Amino acid sequence: MDSTRFFRSGPWLAAVCFALAGGALSGAGVAGEPAAEVPRDELGAATVAHQLELLGKLIPDAEAVKATSAFDPVVFAAHVPDDNALTPERVALGRKLYFDKRLSADGTVSCATCHDVTRGFTDRLPGSMGIGRQVGKRNAPTVLNTALLQTMFWDGRSPSLDHQARQPILNPIEMGMSSEAEALKAIAGDAEYQEAFQKAYGRKMNYEDLGRAIGAFERTLVFLDSPFRRFLAGDASALSAEAQAGWELFNGKARCAACHPMNPSNPLGSDNRFHNIGVSAKRQNFEGLAQKALTALEKDASEQNLDELAIGTDLSELGRFMVTRNRADIGAFRTPLILNIGITAPYMHDGSLATLWDVIDHYNKGGEANLYLDGGIEPLALSEAEINQLVALLFSLTDVRFAEQNQREFERQQAAAQQNRPVRDEGLALRRTLPYEDRVMGAKKSDQ
Repeated sequence: MDSTRFFRSGPWLAAVCFALAGGALSGAGVAGEPAAEVPRDELGAATVAHQLELLGKLIPDAEAVKATSAFDPVVFAAHVPDDNALTPERVALGRKLYFDKRLSADGTVSCATCHDVTRGFTDRLPGSMGIGRQVGKRNAPTVLNTALLQTMFWDGRSPSLDHQARQPILNPIEMGMSSEAEALKAIAGDAEYQEAFQKAYGRKMNYEDLGRAIGAFERTLVFLDSPFRRFLAGDASALSAEAQAGWELFNGKARCAACHPMNPSNPLGSDNRFHNIGVSAKRQNFEGLAQKALTALEKDASEQNLDELAIGTDLSELGRFMVTRNRADIGAFRTPLILNIGITAPYMHDGSLATLWDVIDHYNKGGEANLYLDGGIEPLALSEAEINQLVALLFSLTDVRFAEQNQREFERQQAAAQQNRPVRDEGLALRRTLPYEDRVMGAKKSDQ
């Protein structure tokens, strides 16, 4: 596939590339990043100063609250808690907290470590790195456009951005503070914070308002202006013929729209539901894990213990089951939003799929067979040309402000897919073989 054709260029592309030239979206330490180095800290994230500089180019401070107007105002208002109306003071406080490493036990980790501005507001790692270089079991999803999500985390254990923002600070693998009081103590002596909390919420610093402020800031990270969105608005030239063919597949043969609806009231491409799509089924004994989880949660069903089990143990693979304890939710994870998906590799809850070609291959063969596989996951019989068309569409979902990074990532993933992609399993994709046949034949071979 011609790497220049997943969306049509125009004056906006030249302007964006010029504005972000000189390595503004580049860095070192993650596959696919160019040689031109961005200043990075000991954990590989871009320095706070550099991230703030880039953020100011992407969303100037004065325009942060206005950025939310890109959403339908009625829909957006429905997702803002009554006790956290968006104001410039709250956004400014949340921005400061988002980048503050003092909120971690050893002063090395902030929200921006795992949600790095230079890396699509992710860390581009399969599992995120926290204090002491500990690595968690979950991939860090982007915080771009999360304002409309109905639940947070891969397993939906948090009901809002404001609530979610408080959890990593206390997780022993992520930011490692032993208590809410300890987290507040780390910044309590900062006079600027004392004044900022008072201006934002009319009261003294407290942990709930800390979470509210970070949530307010994250609601301003609105990046919807993609070639695809312009295409839907009537600009037929915004997408290549290949990406347009991918859109037809998305809504038809490939069945993507069943879980990733895209419309004006829900532009994120997520149904906000939970599905077992068989990502880790091949290497997990779900029944055994479920029994261990029930035992652990009977001893301690607290919110903090659930958070620690989800991030730090193999029980992570149970997904939504850890929250509901409903057998139907074993191995089920929240449908991720797919806006800006081109710049947020690797993919899935465990970061196990390196490229969007790998993602489409996974769905094409019908996922990994397991007792809890979602009923909608079936072989798709997509040809190689159709897979390329779907990938072209997915790369067109990236906001034009990330155009240069998106193009670079497309080229990286395309090269990786050509070199390292496993042989496409046409037997499963075209239903020439069925998963149970592979299991039966494997059992027979082991008996011989």
